[in-house]
Amino acid sequence: MTERPIQILDDKGKALRGRLPKLSKEAFLDFYREMQRIRIFDHRMLALQRQGRIGFYGPVKGQEGVVVGCAKAAREQDWILPALREGAIAIMRGLPLDLAIAQLIGNDLDLCKGRQMPCHYTWRKGKYVSMSSVIGTQISHATGVAMAAKYRRTDEAVLGFMGDGATSSNDFHAGLNFAAVYKAPVVFVCQNNQWSISVPFEKQTASKSVAAKAKAYGMPGVLVDGNDPLAVYEVVSAALDRARGGEGPTLVEALTFRLLGHSSSDDPTRYRDEDLVREWEAKEPIARYRAFLESKKLWSEEQEAELLDEFAGEINNAIRRAEAAAPVDPKTMIEDVFETPDPRLLEEFAKARSSLS
Repeated sequence: MTERPIQILDDKGKALRGRLPKLSKEAFLDFYREMQRIRIFDHRMLALQRQGRIGFYGPVKGQEGVVVGCAKAAREQDWILPALREGAIAIMRGLPLDLAIAQLIGNDLDLCKGRQMPCHYTWRKGKYVSMSSVIGTQISHATGVAMAAKYRRTDEAVLGFMGDGATSSNDFHAGLNFAAVYKAPVVFVCQNNQWSISVPFEKQTASKSVAAKAKAYGMPGVLVDGNDPLAVYEVVSAALDRARGGEGPTLVEALTFRLLGHSSSDDPTRYRDEDLVREWEAKEPIARYRAFLESKKLWSEEQEAELLDEFAGEINNAIRRAEAAAPVDPKTMIEDVFETPDPRLLEEFAKARSSLS
């Protein structure tokens, strides 16, 4: 396990020792575009929640570097099993913005038909599996999907995400232990944002790091600076290649910080010091990466203004389309269990509907 977080960019966005991934100019720019799109989407969705137009939202602000770095490292055939703040990966993999917003509303445009909590997106075409609000269950699921890929002898690998609090769950032990024993092609990514909702990292584990826990399971543990998207990309790419090569799982701890609350229902000022927030704001991923691009003459104020205007318009149009959708048809309540709904269910549904008319 690495003792210090792996970095490619320092806290000010300067490339360390000239060590950059071999990417095109357009690829470097796309990291920034995707992080900014997440931030703007976050801002608009929180505004909708405060206006009562959606019921709940889990912000990503401060953790965009992990999300984009991981998404860029994964190949098209790889599976994504998220925790809470990885929804942008579904969007990066083709989930239309209006469908993502409809999921937050729970209307007829929602692929989940209003049955899932907001932010629990699912996107079959992008191999993005809906998260569960039960802490840690996706860890065992990620191992299961990876074992299926192994049995089928496909070239698929799995990214299984978790927060630092999930490392105290039963599924963390079960999922990592099974994956290591059977060399499942899975990479476990812990977004260590320092807080298990209101519980600080040092209060929920005595380990110095999450990555250190990997040794007990017989797999590599890598600590990476989660606010450095290029370092996340490099580390996760190597871990996915290792998984595909039959060498088994890796536990990646991405050290980051959520700058807002755990969700739109949370008030973080009640349990953490604002001085700590300011300290992490100084090394947040978007400003840091923009400094890197500017140092390489790849970004300007004019480009910034154009990008923000483009994404604002794109998101506003998506909001209009999503809000124009009809409510979910009540009949969906009895669908998706049997190929043909049971006659008794149809009868009960008809009675319930008539009593409401």
